[in-house]
Amino acid sequence: MARLEPGARAPAFSLPNQDDETVSLADFAGERVVVYFYPADDTPGCTTEACQFNDHLAGFSNLSVRVLGVSPDDPASHRAFRAKYGLSFDLLSDKDRAVMERYGAYGEKTLYGKKVLGVIRSTVVIGPDGRVEHALYGVRANGHAERVLASLR
Repeated sequence: MARLEPGARAPAFSLPNQDDETVSLADFAGERVVVYFYPADDTPGCTTEACQFNDHLAGFSNLSVRVLGVSPDDPASHRAFRAKYGLSFDLLSDKDRAVMERYGAYGEKTLYGKKVLGVIRSTVVIGPDGRVEHALYGVRANGHAERVLASLR
């Protein structure tokens, strides 16, 4: 599994959001974007992370940074997750995990002491030029959004 390094061109993607509308990285040309990858909607760690990104959206917006969440869940799951927790940023569906693989966010990881294949909780900050500014892998959900926001200030 190749991980992205700062300065690398961010892999292009086009994925459906919670409303079944296609969202592409190209839609954000000239903007900074935080793309965070998480294993599943409405699970404890993923809910904590999503709610904390949502709580800090004003801070990201003040820095002109967009936030996108990506998981293998389908758009219907994303709609329910957003509604349940009042999330107001797009959640993208990467059902076949192809985008996650290109971003280094899917592969072998250790879970409860065992090697498994799965989503690696990761965040990539993409600059207005389409290049990776930061790439963080294997992050802890709680407090992560605040740490990402602090790194952007």
